[in-house]
Amino acid sequence: MFSLNFSRRDFLRSSIGLTGLTIPTFLQAKARSSIAGSGKAKSCIVIYCWGGIGHQETFDPKPDAPNKDARGEFGAIPTATDGIQFGELIPNLAKHSNKLAIVRSVHHNAGAHSGGIYYSLTGKAPTGGKAKDRTNWPSLTAMISRFQDQTKGAPPALRLPYNMYDNGGLMPGQFGGWLGSEYDPILIPTPAGKPFGGVSRTTGRELALKVSMKEDRIMNRLELLKKLEGDKNTQSEYQLLDQFRQTATNMLLDSSISDAYDLDKEDPRIRGMYGDHIGGQGLLLARRLIEAGVPVVQVCAGAGDLAGGAGDNWDTHRDHFPKMKKRLLPVFDQTVSALLTDLDMRGMLDETLVIMLTDFGRTPKVNGNGGRDHHPAVYSLFFAGGGIQGGQVYGASDNKADRPKENACTPGDIHATVYKAMGIDHRAELHDKFGRPFIICDGDPLPLF
Repeated sequence: MFSLNFSRRDFLRSSIGLTGLTIPTFLQAKARSSIAGSGKAKSCIVIYCWGGIGHQETFDPKPDAPNKDARGEFGAIPTATDGIQFGELIPNLAKHSNKLAIVRSVHHNAGAHSGGIYYSLTGKAPTGGKAKDRTNWPSLTAMISRFQDQTKGAPPALRLPYNMYDNGGLMPGQFGGWLGSEYDPILIPTPAGKPFGGVSRTTGRELALKVSMKEDRIMNRLELLKKLEGDKNTQSEYQLLDQFRQTATNMLLDSSISDAYDLDKEDPRIRGMYGDHIGGQGLLLARRLIEAGVPVVQVCAGAGDLAGGAGDNWDTHRDHFPKMKKRLLPVFDQTVSALLTDLDMRGMLDETLVIMLTDFGRTPKVNGNGGRDHHPAVYSLFFAGGGIQGGQVYGASDNKADRPKENACTPGDIHATVYKAMGIDHRAELHDKFGRPFIICDGDPLPLF
């Protein structure tokens, strides 16, 4: 029970307002673009490796590097594509090289996590603004959703399974920025996931889906909300909640979305292929949500809790090689390979763009704690599906994986490539709520098609 002193605003912001829905910000009226996508990809899965995944141990091994640190402790293995080698700890992904376009020459100049995440997710240099600052550039996930016609009942963009933090601070670049709060991708956890040791650290547009909640209970709560609000004509701030509330209601009532969220309905063999960990659940859930009509899903991919500087994250300043061998890369190899296999088997890969992003790479030099430090000067990522030609490598680093050697490219170029795959004009002009014009991307698409 709540007291009479508990305001309508407090109720709406609380976890009992609508099955775990929290709404600390109000949504502006939605103004969708008239620009229609014409690319091959109809949906997108953004795999984000929080912390900065080591390129030397994954997609840009240097077995012939002039010094031991650059070579590292692991070797290189052949892939399914002649002339392309991966690190020995991702043998399953090596079998999928014919589906992957590897980019080995991405670089920027932001050496801290906050700047690296912002650069990678927005394609723009960091500005130092706070995480929810509406002058920030929109995330890639938010921008893609701005141009998509969503299936009825499906939200335009989702993130899972948690926000990205560093040293207790919420990282900028994850939200809708100047597009407005209605384009903040909605955060949902994996059904069985308990990030941060079971302590929820969520903010913004979040929805804790209750797959067991009956329709009559949901509708009863909505009716209660209406009674508490009173006359809508005099409650303008509550009118701004309608769009998000409707999206949340659709997600809870629409059978395709609620069924997608219920991983118990997945074929046990497929679920086992992804693995019993947050990383596996996250990518499986992403596939199910895309299949249910969500245009874009962003997943923090890894073995477990990758956020907040604790747990199984890619920020390997200490014990880099044991962490990569024993936990991080086996899970990454399993889950990403499972996703590619699953999408391909279902005939979804041609129309689903998969892009792996990360803060930055890791240093060629190993520090005194056996770790590799932050290295934005060059790093690797990959594309798959959505009209991208697999079995190719774009760009190259030098013989120590220290700097770009050929075809250096920026996060802006990566974003432009995503937009091209999604049929979005990367030079399209959008306006913020003040009518100010913005060109959505200043990069150029890479020749990967």
